[in-house]
Amino acid sequence: MSYIKAEDILPKELLETIQKYVDGQLIYIPCIEKQEWGSGTNAKVFFRERNEQIFKAFQSGTGLKDLALTFSLSEKSIQRILHDQRLSGNINFVSR
Repeated sequence: MSYIKAEDILPKELLETIQKYVDGQLIYIPCIEKQEWGSGTNAKVFFRERNEQIFKAFQSGTGLKDLALTFSLSEKSIQRILHDQRLSGNINFVSR
């Protein structure tokens, strides 16, 4: 996120009103329309596919430690992904 100088974009009167509340401090002004996470990038697709790969590798017998090393994640993160995959409909989950 980059910052924009308020004095460059806001009318002087509005800037003076805002300064009464937050003089010299940083504030966040949210978007009018909220976008779904990952909608502006391919991150959502990337993580979904990665998590499916992790689940399939686990189902094929790859252990937690090996998955953690392969995907550069902690074992706890791998466990969380496996749990989420099971809940999302991959019902052939086998605990190891």
